[in-house]
Amino acid sequence: MRILLTNDDGYHAPGLKILEAIAAQFSDDVWIVAPAEEQSGAGHSLTLSRPIRVRKHAEKRFAVAGTPTDAVMMALAKIMQDHTPDLILSGVNRGANLAEDVTYSGTVSAAMEGALAGVRSIALSQAYNREGLGDTVPFDAATAWGERVLRPLIAAPLEPRTLVNINFPAVAADAVKGVRIAQQGLRDYGRLQIVTNRDPRGYDYHWFALGPTVETPAHSTDLEAVADGYVAVTPLHLDLTHRPSLAMLGALYG
Repeated sequence: MRILLTNDDGYHAPGLKILEAIAAQFSDDVWIVAPAEEQSGAGHSLTLSRPIRVRKHAEKRFAVAGTPTDAVMMALAKIMQDHTPDLILSGVNRGANLAEDVTYSGTVSAAMEGALAGVRSIALSQAYNREGLGDTVPFDAATAWGERVLRPLIAAPLEPRTLVNINFPAVAADAVKGVRIAQQGLRDYGRLQIVTNRDPRGYDYHWFALGPTVETPAHSTDLEAVADGYVAVTPLHLDLTHRPSLAMLGALYG
């Protein structure tokens, strides 16, 4: 099996090394094509206004001066065009990608690009507690649970243009309660917090803070699964059509 690894934290990110170790448990044909620098929050953006440069670090190891989408497109259409991967793994992201995060996430968007190209694609992210950690995010749960969560998915009959989003909880490996299949959650952005402060030159700056989770009756969302100590596995699809509205809108123009 040929596996392509990518991410949005950048080629030198610790999470990518974790993912490489996980992938090595499935294959010895593992490629890395990842953004040269951090691209967190880049979403599914594509670079069109400047050239894309690629640096080869070693055999099967490439850094792309662009977004996660650029990296996957470069891998599929150029670097690996003669040997398309069987599987794309994106991550392991520093921080969770839950609920509406998936629309902003470069990690998830890299997997989206793979799904659009017809390649089985999975995004992986490690939640963490933010108090005082800085860059020292523990990937214990992802390291211990990565292989066992991925193994059933590798041969699963996934539908075309779908991907799987995996989030590991911010707990020690032996504290993970198991795997929970969960739907995409929602935060209450009606109560979005914006922290305002002033820089040393006297200019105001603003920092977004996430709103609270919208609770669901059965604790059925990815947000709640991770908060409860489970690995959240969420199937996503790329057809954004809201089918119940088709008839209503058709009647407006009929």
